[in-house]
Amino acid sequence: MLKVMSKQIQPVKMIDVGHKAVTARTAEASGSLLLQLTTLEHIRAGELAKGDAINTARVAGIMAAKRTAEFVPLCHPLPLDAVAVDIHFEKGVDGRRAAITVAVKVVTSAKTGVEMEALTAVAASLLSLYDMAKSIDRDMVISEIKLDKKTGGSRGCYVRSGEASTPSE
Repeated sequence: MLKVMSKQIQPVKMIDVGHKAVTARTAEASGSLLLQLTTLEHIRAGELAKGDAINTARVAGIMAAKRTAEFVPLCHPLPLDAVAVDIHFEKGVDGRRAAITVAVKVVTSAKTGVEMEALTAVAASLLSLYDMAKSIDRDMVISEIKLDKKTGGSRGCYVRSGEASTPSE
């Protein structure tokens, strides 16, 4: 039998940021695509059937950051000042798989932060890379999408503990 909880579930709502001041805000996020070394080499060389995966992933990230509020239901639409998508390659040594790391930095002047835009941009970039290489590597894994750093707002600066923030352009 299902146990009824006494606590009332709160209705879904968008947070009111009308009273907040417009301030400069940034967010940096990153994630990885684990793949075979031969797949990494094909991507770097631009030898995929669908074309240039690196620039496609950059454009996908920028487009996703700009449209985040359209598919994250309670996210405020924000004017973005800049979106930088940086892509790094690791060949994988000592038994580790090769990896492509996507690092995104998003900048705005707004009443709320851009963490969701940065995270969404990373996810879209990685999904784009996956889509373009899936015909040659079905064992790819999208991994560790995370917020690395944020600045601005009432809570100030955040840097993920235990590691340096990701490089950005």
